[in-house]
Amino acid sequence: MKAEKTLLIEEVLRRVNASPYLFVVDYTGLTVHKFAELRKRLAACESQIHVYKNTLVKKAAEKAGYPEDLGAVLVGQTAVVAGGSDVCAAAKVMKTFADEFNKPQIRAGVLDGAFLDEAAIKALASLPSREVLLSKLLGVLQAPASQLVRLLNEPAASLARVLKAKSEVGA
Repeated sequence: MKAEKTLLIEEVLRRVNASPYLFVVDYTGLTVHKFAELRKRLAACESQIHVYKNTLVKKAAEKAGYPEDLGAVLVGQTAVVAGGSDVCAAAKVMKTFADEFNKPQIRAGVLDGAFLDEAAIKALASLPSREVLLSKLLGVLQAPASQLVRLLNEPAASLARVLKAKSEVGA
């Protein structure tokens, strides 16, 4: 029995270490059909939800060096969400699913070793998508260059406007 627990802890630890984030959710009252729907939505953003015994998750979290606060939320029927690099997409899926069905309840999480409460995870969910943030960053980076081009172009444009006005008055 001990060997089986060790293997399960290693599996949980492998999943935890492969992901930059981990969310703990309470799935009490969630039907199998809705749980399957949640898995499908999370898979679309390269995330997964798994149900493990709380003691196994606590031991894996200790081995991974996660904050001790995480152990306090591992009570009752809990599931663990982990996955790809886009934490905001996974948080968005969890928030919208919980808004639709009032389940599962997000309890807490860990992002890059820092403990996140429910409010912090919901704040992550409210951030714009990665593509929108990248386009905003690109706009910010391009702004100085476009201002420089306009500034360098202005003396020639002013001269052209003066010459045009002069030619219209003289004609």
